[in-house]
Amino acid sequence: MIDDKDIKKKRFEDLDDVCDECKNVDESVTQNLIMTGFKICKSCRVSKTIYPI
Repeated sequence: MIDDKDIKKKRFEDLDDVCDECKNVDESVTQNLIMTGFKICKSCRVSKTIYPI
């Protein structure tokens, strides 16, 4: 059986503020993760919106 501590630890591993696209540390990564479900920074989000390819 999975321990409750392991589940809590897994939840907070995603909140490390590292962008999946550019690998830079930015505060907006956690905000975008909550709002959109993607771990990308503000600049990568804008570039993906303008140039979606």
